[in-house]
Amino acid sequence: MAGEKKADQDYLSALDSHSPSVAVVVPVLNEFNSIDACLQHLLEQSLFTDIVIVDGGSTDGTLTVLAGYANSPRVSLVSSQPGRGRQMNAGAAACHSDVILFLHADTWLPDNAIGSISNAIIRGAEWGRFNVQISGTSFLLRIVASMMNIRSCVTGICTGDQAIFMRRDVFAMLGGYSTIPLMEDIEFSRRLKRVARPVCIPARVITSARRWQSHGVVNTILKMWYLRLLYWLGVSPRRLARAYRNTR
Repeated sequence: MAGEKKADQDYLSALDSHSPSVAVVVPVLNEFNSIDACLQHLLEQSLFTDIVIVDGGSTDGTLTVLAGYANSPRVSLVSSQPGRGRQMNAGAAACHSDVILFLHADTWLPDNAIGSISNAIIRGAEWGRFNVQISGTSFLLRIVASMMNIRSCVTGICTGDQAIFMRRDVFAMLGGYSTIPLMEDIEFSRRLKRVARPVCIPARVITSARRWQSHGVVNTILKMWYLRLLYWLGVSPRRLARAYRNTR
């Protein structure tokens, strides 16, 4: 414990003279309809040191879109076996920044997201996440997003939709994401909580409502609650993934 505290102090001392560098890792699989807009949005966030796109074997034209960014010095394409945990680990291995932000391809960052992350890290945060807003006008979706934000503030458990970020040395210390087929963000949050509670940045990322809209808001809410309950009761993520396959 004393060694970890000293490492933290050394890390923060090293940041006194500069803001931490931030890279973003985006796992993708058949994101043809969203990846171009995602990259344009990220390139507008000029302070990212690296934008790492990790493809898990897309077959829908995603790679054709990504080929158009081959000459961008800030965009890197990494190939990986499918599965968000594997993909995010592969992306993190390609980063050399102080901080890594893990972002879904259909999630947009708020203005000054990097500044918010940098300020949190300089003040001593080891990891954190943003509040989330689900796109669309449905009143139910606003309630869902509010519940997600409140729940994660209370429990310290965060989801990938909330744009989780962490110091790269903390990520390495914990060995990265588990390569389970579902709930990898929940499982990693549990381990991160043993290091420190997350910083909850109130600025909101906006995530797509496509999953909710395509399967029905109420049906998706009930299914997600059911799957989360089964996970907490110890049901294998592999079994849960079979039930979740059509909603992710």
